[in-house]
Amino acid sequence: SEFPEIHHMVRRLEFTSSTASKIEARFTGPDPEVLRSLGAQAIAILKADPVADAVLHNWRERTKLVRPQFAEAQARELGVDKGDLDTLLKMNFSGVNVGLYRDGTRMLPIVARTPADERLDASTLNDLLVWSNVRNAYIPISQVVSGFVTDWEDPLILREDRKRTLTVQADPSILSGQTAAELFARIRPQIEAIELPRGYKLEWGGEYESMKLANDMVISRFPIALLVMIIATLMLFGNVRQMLVTWMTVPLIMVGVFVGLFVTDLSFTFPAMLGLLSLVGILIKNCVIMVEEINLRSADDGLTQHALVSACVSRLRPVLLAAGTTIVGMSPLLRDDFFREMAVSIMGGLAFGSVLALIAVPVFYALLFSIGSNRKAA
Repeated sequence: SEFPEIHHMVRRLEFTSSTASKIEARFTGPDPEVLRSLGAQAIAILKADPVADAVLHNWRERTKLVRPQFAEAQARELGVDKGDLDTLLKMNFSGVNVGLYRDGTRMLPIVARTPADERLDASTLNDLLVWSNVRNAYIPISQVVSGFVTDWEDPLILREDRKRTLTVQADPSILSGQTAAELFARIRPQIEAIELPRGYKLEWGGEYESMKLANDMVISRFPIALLVMIIATLMLFGNVRQMLVTWMTVPLIMVGVFVGLFVTDLSFTFPAMLGLLSLVGILIKNCVIMVEEINLRSADDGLTQHALVSACVSRLRPVLLAAGTTIVGMSPLLRDDFFREMAVSIMGGLAFGSVLALIAVPVFYALLFSIGSNRKAA
């Protein structure tokens, strides 16, 4: 009620850097009128969705502007130029800097302007006087101005890469219980169906862009890390087939990750992907332990079914205890708004992956090696 011009919104507290809005549609082009028209169409689509909240664009509403029509011929005869008129109007409204006042180490501007009760009153425009160099006197402004025209102008014209860009913003309502990804999936095809004139384009920002940049950054570096782990595993065993046994169990963690997210009704966000990537190293460690135990038990009598079973049974307790302590250690993060998805990914993937690895490792080992042969499984 005190500040009706404010665009207000209510958002959840976040413990990480975020964009101005969860959903942002950026229209880029040369003409502000066309950009506002495209933005109005996108805003209409967003407001039609009951989940969309705080729908607006970053150029704000247009403001009213009173523009004087300068009569150049008459003003030239009276010795008044446009700069004199601009100075007069500036002093009447915002004020003109006429000097500086030194207050210790501070420099304060001295501003000359009209009294407050006259400053923003458009009805006093015709009463203003401007200095005439020809008559050496003040003359009414009406002698150099043919009239005043009221226009509407854009208070903000924002650019991106030096191109005019209008951004339509929206957030999912915090009472709806829906995520920004769900709202984005509904409105994206509708906004992309807006016909763009030649020379105009649409780009998506907000959470979609930040997630895409983060995912691209991680995914671009993950193959290098994966290659390093594969080489380290190969150097550890010195055997390609044993390295394959270890890495064939890695996809099993996906089962636990998706089951955990499905049960807790959470989305596969960037923290969840980080948890999934960290699970690879944990599961590889468990598989390395079991493969090494199989090698030790089959070193003397060769690889047999008994050696496979006894090796995995002997490693059952260490693997489950290691997984259990990690799961319990991650449980406090379930209440954290930012790390909840990562904790669920690690807990679910580790729980299912560790149990499935105890079954999968001897199966894969038996498929790649001949059971019952007298040669050593080295």
